[in-house]
Amino acid sequence: MMTAANKTDSPTRGRRSKVDLLPDDIRKILDSGLRDGSITQIELLDEINALIKAAGLPEDQQLSRAGINRYATKMEAVGKSLREMREITQVWTAELGDKPTGEVTKLILEMARSQLFKALLNEDGEAADVGMIKDAMLAVQRLESAAMASHKREKEIRKLFAEEAANTAEKVAKSAGLTADAVSLLKKEILGIA
Repeated sequence: MMTAANKTDSPTRGRRSKVDLLPDDIRKILDSGLRDGSITQIELLDEINALIKAAGLPEDQQLSRAGINRYATKMEAVGKSLREMREITQVWTAELGDKPTGEVTKLILEMARSQLFKALLNEDGEAADVGMIKDAMLAVQRLESAAMASHKREKEIRKLFAEEAANTAEKVAKSAGLTADAVSLLKKEILGIA
């Protein structure tokens, strides 16, 4: 049996909103107006509807108060998430600023994995669609690939650093009068191949 709520939900499910169907130039003005906040939503609505009319779009493309309010609420939620993520990133960047690049990369990868997991759980209680799961698996593959590349790069950097340190130690040891065997042993210890 279909309830009134289901009846109103089902026709729009999967259909793009009027805002999504706006031409890019009009949508940019809408987004800018919502971010700017210097005019009210009603004034912005009138401006956008005038642009829709001027563009020769059909009358049914005009936005409603409820439609622009829903979009503004959605945009504010996205903006809030971005601001929170930016704040978290600033805190962690300040915390890890002098840490090796590999540690920062690990943090970023872990944050991305966490966000991906949240998206798959879908807090609305709806099941994730097949396309989302496919995209998520591709994202995980890319994250893991990035993690492996980061790990490989970190190992290469450590190896180069050890070689530089070993060469410097060899020069210092020779100038200090150590025997060739002692210099060789010292270099092998630094390189980790003793």
